[in-house]
Amino acid sequence: MTETTPAAQATNAPSVTDAATVTDAATEPAGPTAGPTAGPTAGPDWERRFRAPRVSLPDWAEDAPDRSLFVSNATGTFELYAWDRATGEQRQVTDRPNGTTDGVLAPDGASIWWFSDTDGDEFGIWLRQPFGGGPDEPAAEGLAPSYPAGLAIGRQGVAVVGRSTDEHGTTIHVVRDGSPEGPVEIYRHRESAGVGALSHDGTLIAVEHTEHGDAMHSALRVVRLDGSPVAELDDTAGGTEELGLEALGFAPVEGDTRLLVGHQRRGRWEPMVWDVASGEQTALAVDLPGDVSAEWFPDGSALLIAHSFKARGELWRYDLASSELTRIETPAGSVSGATARPDGSVEYMWSSAALPPQVRSTAGGAVLDPPGARAPESVAVEDAWVEGPGGLIHALVQRPAGTTGPLPTVFEIHGGPTWHDGDAFAAGPAAWVDHGYAVVRVNYRGSTGYGRAWTDALKHRVGLIELEDIDAVRAWAVESGLADPRRLVLSGGSWGGYLTLLGLGTQPDVWALGLAAVPVADYVTAYHDEIEALKALDRTLFGGTPEEVPERFTASSPLTYVDAVRAPVYISAGVNDPRCPIRQVDNYVDRLAARGAVHEVYRFDAGHGSLVVEERIKQVAQEIAFAEKHLPGADRAREGGAQE
Repeated sequence: MTETTPAAQATNAPSVTDAATVTDAATEPAGPTAGPTAGPTAGPDWERRFRAPRVSLPDWAEDAPDRSLFVSNATGTFELYAWDRATGEQRQVTDRPNGTTDGVLAPDGASIWWFSDTDGDEFGIWLRQPFGGGPDEPAAEGLAPSYPAGLAIGRQGVAVVGRSTDEHGTTIHVVRDGSPEGPVEIYRHRESAGVGALSHDGTLIAVEHTEHGDAMHSALRVVRLDGSPVAELDDTAGGTEELGLEALGFAPVEGDTRLLVGHQRRGRWEPMVWDVASGEQTALAVDLPGDVSAEWFPDGSALLIAHSFKARGELWRYDLASSELTRIETPAGSVSGATARPDGSVEYMWSSAALPPQVRSTAGGAVLDPPGARAPESVAVEDAWVEGPGGLIHALVQRPAGTTGPLPTVFEIHGGPTWHDGDAFAAGPAAWVDHGYAVVRVNYRGSTGYGRAWTDALKHRVGLIELEDIDAVRAWAVESGLADPRRLVLSGGSWGGYLTLLGLGTQPDVWALGLAAVPVADYVTAYHDEIEALKALDRTLFGGTPEEVPERFTASSPLTYVDAVRAPVYISAGVNDPRCPIRQVDNYVDRLAARGAVHEVYRFDAGHGSLVVEERIKQVAQEIAFAEKHLPGADRAREGGAQE
């Protein structure tokens, strides 16, 4: 069966879930041979990196492995594509103004489910389309629109659909093709939850839930199709600290009751095997530093291990019978996804900061090359380790080739906060390097990949802890001669945009300019307007609601410090954003305008980011133009040169 990530894992991380209306989504799809065709790739190198066609790691149907599904931006908008490996035919599945990325193949490969929302608001329904093409139809007739909370498609016409709404919290439903009773609700709770996994025989469902109230640490419950309980695993109860669990998938073998589980019992994410029938838990001898995840090889005899450490990724094979751990050779850089194929080969998505992404196979060569010109290369990253108030901070540095410094420097802050920047290809930072700027990306406390204590450090002093780490790296960048202290730019999207606005207000003497995309700007209003899954996350981070702990929300809200902001500010916001809603951005902008502060605001017709390539280029161009207009010594930055 195939599953999507449940909403229980939702954060303020940048999203790629933008969509058009449900009505538009039901239009006739492209024909059966209409594969990706390259759009325009002209312009300077920085624009060509955005325009260059790219593809995602293909998903494949378990019972029909030649049938695959992937995402591509080849038309200029990210959309879903079906690929029949046996014939080589590819066709475009979705075609909507704001793009589509959420799609799931049925195990038999007969159909594709895809999520249809309204202009990026992430509120919608699942539609279904035959693999070979045809009209879309509601996949779960009778379920009203909602935020998605996981999906698992089984065999014999069974699917499990998770839903989240502000009114009811989370509900989970079993959907059977042709059933006269329609979807059957088997779970309901006010707190965040989601569908984690469905067993190979379709009889057991793993539910990730946060009924204990800590949205950062899920527990697991296994139930039957009628909702009756089978087993419970909860690492949040009975100890001195709460630990999270994650369902990584049932064994892909008929009648097998082993569930692969991610846990934090040793201070980092790593896998174990839990037999939900017997209750036996089997620890795995995967003694690698950093965070470890896993998925099953198709015969259930081994695990594909994904290892993340110090902003790099690598792959291993773990034999369950012998406990032997064998390295799967991949180049140095980042592995952003991997899957084991029935023939034992492994396909993976690889890139580095210098080299654009490519889907590769251990069987040799590229698996799926997008049409058209490859993205221009960029410069490699340098690692910096800086002593901070909470321990060593890892930062990634890129600078224009042949330059020394001090340079105008952009501190590009990642979203999440439970995310991390890695040695991976990114067109945004590369654009700044092309224009003569150094770029520094900081994996502050709250980032993943450095152990549970680092990730969980944010509670109660939200935003302020991250900024302590960013400031420590800023001081290092200036003292080392890399960064010009008069030309420091604080920039980021989503949580990074939030930290940008908070930093401009709490550190007004440090930053010369701020660039905030889809940010949290007024935390109290954001809490009341955001989706329910994020409300739960915020209650965990702050220890309560704005009414229960008002002093914490006040201390962590950029609006509190808006009158102290001195630097020019550029803000971009999606008018349909359900994660960082537009009303709270408007509140912040109104305060800037009331005192005549230098600022620009750009509102775009989408949600939490855009899947349209030209829209993204437009936003980056506006950010660069804003910096060159307001940053001291902008002429010198331009001399660093956009290379055409």
